[in-house]
Amino acid sequence: MGLLLVADNEKEKLTLGSGRVGLRNIGNTCFLNAVVQCLSHTRGLRDYCLLKSYKQEKFSKEEAKLMEAFSQVLAGLWDANEGNTVVNPRQFYNIFKEAVPYFSGYSQQDAQEFLRFLLDKLHTEINRRPYIRRTGKEPEQKSQFVCFIAYPPLRISEEAAAMWKKHLERDDSRIVDLFSGQLRSSLHCSVCSHYSNTFDVFCDLSLPIPKRISGGEVTLRECLDLFSQEEKLDKENSPMCERCNRHTECTKRLSIQRFPRVIVIHLNRFTTSRWSISKSAVYVSFPLTNLDLGRYGPVDCGPVLYDLYAICNHAGTVNMGHYTACCSDENGWCFYNDSSVSSVSENQLQTNQAYVLFYQRSNSTTTTVRK
Repeated sequence: MGLLLVADNEKEKLTLGSGRVGLRNIGNTCFLNAVVQCLSHTRGLRDYCLLKSYKQEKFSKEEAKLMEAFSQVLAGLWDANEGNTVVNPRQFYNIFKEAVPYFSGYSQQDAQEFLRFLLDKLHTEINRRPYIRRTGKEPEQKSQFVCFIAYPPLRISEEAAAMWKKHLERDDSRIVDLFSGQLRSSLHCSVCSHYSNTFDVFCDLSLPIPKRISGGEVTLRECLDLFSQEEKLDKENSPMCERCNRHTECTKRLSIQRFPRVIVIHLNRFTTSRWSISKSAVYVSFPLTNLDLGRYGPVDCGPVLYDLYAICNHAGTVNMGHYTACCSDENGWCFYNDSSVSSVSENQLQTNQAYVLFYQRSNSTTTTVRK
């Protein structure tokens, strides 16, 4: 028996298979296969695609070609009959390459980079907000909304909410519902003690990995601490202080202002120097349940808990690597290696190959952080 999936309006019902179906590698496409398996186990997105809910709420003028092809791949992965043990993603990949020619060819691609492009293109196709014609007086706005304004401390949450609302007026989709959060960058001038804040929309957190002289183990919490720690900026690298009206030395700190339902954590293993790219093989331990990100949010926001449900792994070196995925379902964890699918135990998940972690907000979390 498969799982029964019921739409919100209870008019459509789908019976799901186990989801334990592989994806064919059609020429160095392990990066695509690993990411698609992780997204396939993102239930809010999976259900939305399988029920084709985007057809009822779509307002964008763009044809949803990529979303249709992506949904077809997911339909094959979750087919209740499970007639195929392997799904061919060629049509989906061809349509994606039309939208993003950078991924054409057979060279090795980066899974996290592919994930960002894919979510952005899917969002563009299913954006609920109709195109708003800009006047010549209105400044150009990017989808990643940024605003640099000074706010009194007591108004930070109100101003952040206003910036989020303005973002949703232009960019609002199922992708935003699930993956988008809001970062706050706080600047403190060392000369006049003036505070200013920047708010950015994000779909993943790219975390630095602390260096270990002995090459020992680090924790995900240490990566998050390094990401959010106060950073000193000299005059050459700092923005202009609005009060001093000049570039001054200042400190910068990042925090999460608004938590997404699904938080994608990228462990930045690849470092680019002037002459080369190197990969960190440091073992980063991470919790499978109850990852508390509350300490990285607004003051006194309380616990914000997440549970892990998917991992994108990278094995090998910069030039010779391979991507796989580990995903959780009702029957436990499963290992996806292109067309090969096998069960895996929880104690096998923690490796030095973990590259992108997918966490879902826990139902036990009561903190209100969404719109």
